[in-house]
Parts: sequence; structure tokens; C-alpha cells
Amino acid sequence: MIDRRQFCGGLLLAGLGAGRLAVAGPSRTITDLAGRTVTLAGTPRRIILLEARDLFTMGLLQADPAASVVGWAAVDRIDSSVLQAQFERGRRIPVVGKQAPTTISLEGIVNLAPDLVVASAFMAPPGQGGLVDRLASLGIPVVFSDVASNADAPQAGPIDTLRRHVRLWGEILDARDRAAAYLAFVDAHLAEVARRLAGAAPVTTYLEVQSTVDDCCWAAGKQVWGELLALAGGQPLPGVTAPWFQKLQREYLLATPHDVYIASGGGWASGGRPAIGPGLDPAQGREGLRRLVARPGFADLASTRDGRVHGIWTGLISMAPLNILFVEIAAKWLHPDRFADLDPAQTLAEINRRFLAAPLGGPLWVSLVE
Repeated sequence: MIDRRQFCGGLLLAGLGAGRLAVAGPSRTITDLAGRTVTLAGTPRRIILLEARDLFTMGLLQADPAASVVGWAAVDRIDSSVLQAQFERGRRIPVVGKQAPTTISLEGIVNLAPDLVVASAFMAPPGQGGLVDRLASLGIPVVFSDVASNADAPQAGPIDTLRRHVRLWGEILDARDRAAAYLAFVDAHLAEVARRLAGAAPVTTYLEVQSTVDDCCWAAGKQVWGELLALAGGQPLPGVTAPWFQKLQREYLLATPHDVYIASGGGWASGGRPAIGPGLDPAQGREGLRRLVARPGFADLASTRDGRVHGIWTGLISMAPLNILFVEIAAKWLHPDRFADLDPAQTLAEINRRFLAAPLGGPLWVSLVE
């Protein structure tokens, strides 16, 4: 005997096709970041993002990206209430899940009648009978825009991932030329950083992936954060071996020489995290850095004594198109003699002027010593 929940669910699923809006343009086949071939009936007009921060990439390619987004998940990973409000433009995008894959609501997705779901490997883990298979059985295509994993296995580097990510969105939105223009812009800036760093010795850096007063000491791992640090002419502490992040003993950190300390902050301040992000007062971020270096033993670090303590908004790393800003500002902090005349704020201004309909405001980074 069917119960009330099953009956209502059946009605919901049966009505999917009737509620979905028609896509625009001719059908086409694309290859996502998981290497899957996916056929789209046209340019999607009702997209659900299982990683809400993908809306930033859409914003590089469309004047009003939220107009085609009917639902999203992992909204807190945008890490900025200011940017979220800027994305939504007064609309309230329905939420279909929180920050973990177990929170994703299949019924919530189906009820919004999407013509495309864009996922990450974290939010839609592979496996028979999983979310992707269930959506496929309902005729809803799924594309993976991110396949990063914390597994200690070979993965594409962050810049290769950035290129594939932006190209994929160019294909999805039928905005290939704008995607190519943005990637050309990024490549030109990366080439200039590499030119200036030629022959430079890497600077040992404590790059902290989660900077809070009450929980020390989370170091960025070798992949993604560590690879971007290397592009900026840095290297992690020798004891860091994990791919994404690693909890270090405070005693090890304090006993291991390093030249620069880069903390991470954002739009929420749980645990004393520095308030660094779009629209926030730089003085707040600087005060957050002061609290971090007031932790036991930090005053004795060479990076603190030498005034080489800095902080970034996490979006510079978690939002792939902004990786170039992290590389530039980190290179300037690590190798000030080689980057004295390079101004990452001008790079952000050019991104705003050439690519974003709604400018991304600062501060996206701060230094303890102005």
C-alpha cells in the first residue's frame, strides 16, 4: 500500500516534465570536469547549483546570472553575505541543501523543475543509485563543474582546473568567447608573475586554511592552496604532507622557521576568524589578524616580528576564477622586491571593468602592517 509521502512524491515526479521551461537554442554535447559526456537540449534557463559559488563564474559570462538560477546549495561557501546579496539582486533563490551531500533534497530539486543541475564531486558523490543516477532517471541532466577531492591521489592542478571550469561554463551558457577572453586575461597575468619569479628561491610560508583564535593550527595542504602558493613563489612548511589541509601541533609550528604567515578570513567570524571579504571594513580584518598573532607563542615567530603577517578572503582560492588574485597578492607579499610595482587591486579593477556586470568590491586581502 502506498503511503501519503510516496503518493505526493509520485505526483511531484510525474509533474516534472510539465513544469519545466523550454531551453533555448540547438542541442549540444559537452564534456564536464568528471570526463562525462552530457547532452543539453539547448542553453539552460532553469539551473540548480549544488555549489552556490558557481554563480560567480556565471557572473563573468552573463550580465544577470541569477536570472537563470532557480535553486542552489552550499550557500555559506560563498563566504560573503554582501556577495550573496549582490548575486541575488533582491531575488530569494530557493535552497535545496546545505554544505553536505546528505542535506541535498531530491524533492526540492524536482519541485523546481530544472533543465540542468550543476554539481561538484563532493556534493554529488559517485555511486550507483546516488543523486546523479536518480536525477538521470527523471530526465534531468547533471554536469560536474568541480571534481576536487581530499584524496591523496594525482589530481589536476588548480590552474588547469580553472581553465576547464571556465570553458565548461562557457559551453553551458553559450558564452565561449567571453570564457576564452577571461582565460586569456588570466594566462597573461600568470605569465607575468612567472617571468618576475624566474630564478627566485621559494619563500617558506605558513598558509593557514582555517584561521581561528580557538583552534590552531590548520595548514593548507600540498594541493590547490599549496599549488597556488608555489605559483606565487612560496612553499609550505616541510611537515605539511596532506593534500588539502593538515592539523599541525602548535609546538611544531612555533619551532619551524618560516618567513611569512598568511591567514584566511571571510564573511563569518566564528571562532575569532578575521573578517575579510567583499564590503567589509579592512580595519576589522586587521583586528582579526592581531587576535591571531596574540595566540600563545605567535609573537615570537619571525613572520610576526618582521611584520609579514597577512590575511586573504577564502574566495580567492575557493572561487577558481579569482585564483589569479591570490597568486598576485601572495607573490607581492613573498617577493616584495620583485613585485613592488605590481598592484593586484588594479587586476581586480580590470576584472570588474571588463568582465563583471556587478563589480566585486574589496577588501579581499589585508596586511597586519599597513
